[in-house]
Amino acid sequence: KDVGITRLNLFSPCKINVFLRITGKRPDGFHDLASLFHVVSLGDTIKFSLSPSKSKDRLSTNVAGVPVDESNLIIRALDLYRKKTGTDKHFWIHLDKKVPTGAGLGGGSSNAATALWAANQFSGSIASEKDLQEWSGEIGSDIPFFFSRGAAYCTGRGEIVQDIPNLLPENLPMVLIKPPEACSTAEVYKRLRLDQTSQADPLALLKEITQNGISQDVCVNDLEPPAFEVLQSLKKLKKRFIASNRGDYSAVFMSGSGSTIVGIGSPDPPAFVYDDEDYKDVFVSEARFLTREENEWYREPMSSSATFSKEDSLSEAAPVVD
Repeated sequence: KDVGITRLNLFSPCKINVFLRITGKRPDGFHDLASLFHVVSLGDTIKFSLSPSKSKDRLSTNVAGVPVDESNLIIRALDLYRKKTGTDKHFWIHLDKKVPTGAGLGGGSSNAATALWAANQFSGSIASEKDLQEWSGEIGSDIPFFFSRGAAYCTGRGEIVQDIPNLLPENLPMVLIKPPEACSTAEVYKRLRLDQTSQADPLALLKEITQNGISQDVCVNDLEPPAFEVLQSLKKLKKRFIASNRGDYSAVFMSGSGSTIVGIGSPDPPAFVYDDEDYKDVFVSEARFLTREENEWYREPMSSSATFSKEDSLSEAAPVVD
């Protein structure tokens, strides 16, 4: 402890929204939401080491097109930590990216939360988890969620986080499928019409999932219709997915603002993903639900694997909005 750590490798998992209700427009221009967020086992790996520099972080990544300057949420998170704590440690960071951007999976938000956790470890954990959670809301609405235990009912802009313990079995498999095109969150919200959203009570949805698990009826996402307007191919993908379901999936739905479609119940994608030329470039990954213990960060499950198409659109999408 006296010596302190000089290196740290951390898993940075993504999330899905099991349901996502948009409940109103706020005076600050954001929307109020009510959503069940859950961490899943697909994630990036981030390597941190102390930099001799007292003035600059250095970020590298395995994916072309991901910004490595102050616009990246990792750098913003490290700056925020120094501002809040008065520490002066700077870092060399390497981001090994597996989570596609513009996917509705919160990859960038997870990276930021992981960076805050790492900075705190290097400083002897001088901030509490609650501190990190509260601070993180200043740079992104989805970041505070990752300081939950992995399953949470989130309201407000997403920054009001209520832990939900032991909600869903961690051995429940799923498959994530994302077309090469990213979905612009701003574009999706621009097309959202509040008078056409679901009328389902989010607390009733939560209760139903708690008592009976995941079914198609509870996986409501108010951002699906506007996202399907923005990206016609996404609507087609979900329709094909549902039409091909032979009882393998208990639910098929979009996560976040898109463009990932989730199938709960099987780790295997439907056959058309392999057979149809239109889907040769999609991203496919199996995943499972993931949680963490208090005072520990998320650990990568031994069996997790991801598959990228050769021409995946990671390099085209900005990772700051997710």
